[in-house]
Amino acid sequence: MKYIEMTSTDPYMNLATEEYVFENMDRHESYFMLWQNDNAIIIGKHQNTVEEINQEFVDAHGIRVARRLTGGGAVYHDKGNLNFTFIVDEGAAEDFNFHVFVEPVLKVLHKYDIPADFTGRNDLTIDGMKFSGNSQYAKHGRLLVHGCVMLDANADYLTQALKVKQKKYESRGIKSVRSRVTCINDHFREPMPMTMFKQLLLKQVFAGNDIEQYILNETDLAAIQKLRDEKYATWEWNYGKSPAYNMKREKKFPAGLVTIYMQANKGRIEDIHFYGDFFGSRDLKELENKFTGLPLDDQLLEKMKSMDIGSYMNGISAEDIYQLIRYE
Repeated sequence: MKYIEMTSTDPYMNLATEEYVFENMDRHESYFMLWQNDNAIIIGKHQNTVEEINQEFVDAHGIRVARRLTGGGAVYHDKGNLNFTFIVDEGAAEDFNFHVFVEPVLKVLHKYDIPADFTGRNDLTIDGMKFSGNSQYAKHGRLLVHGCVMLDANADYLTQALKVKQKKYESRGIKSVRSRVTCINDHFREPMPMTMFKQLLLKQVFAGNDIEQYILNETDLAAIQKLRDEKYATWEWNYGKSPAYNMKREKKFPAGLVTIYMQANKGRIEDIHFYGDFFGSRDLKELENKFTGLPLDDQLLEKMKSMDIGSYMNGISAEDIYQLIRYE
């Protein structure tokens, strides 16, 4: 495994670097990256940005909004967060689960007697409070897994910059985002500097082996800058067009929150869009196109059974989406 040190704190540049390494670097190598962002909201690939953020607060405080490659929910980043990325051959993680990739974080904290645990789909918690969320993206046999660790983040900004969807938390009896998040430095006897935590995590990932570093060259950096400017820094990627609809459905499944915007006319689906914090390995646009013209009756389920919905929304079935479209 090679280590790539990312010195930029521009969220658009850092997300572009992830994609560039994932798509273009030597596929026979694995890569590990550590990085930080200036104040930003990082939106999950399948989310509707305008429904996830408090735009007035974001604008007033100069918080940038950036969409990532991976699924999952929106997160707030600042320099009190440390982000990590693994890019590996999917075969090396055939029995994929997030626990394998977050184990180094847990081991660092356990050495300091902090009772950190892996919980739910993709979270790390201390005493039931979340300090890290993680997500993944797979394509052509390669796997990208990344996560955000709150060492000393501004939790007040987090709660004000992000909108809270009641359906996401109501089943757990949680009244606010602020009550369910924590920073690691709240649990150390003395606050740990970011530089120290970064070095501890880096050493844990490489587990005593020599750290071989890859330094991005001028060709790499030029390509990354182009990807940043033409994709990650654009309104089209980060916001896009809000869908027109005359029907909206929303439900929290164990695998994530799903929101459906649908335009229907004379009993048939004219247009449909899926949003949410679920994970998936295929392009949702492919799935949405399959629904065009289908009838809103009991024939719909039979049509949906051949769509392989679980590959677009991991852990969610055709029956789940059918029930949501027809009856919720």
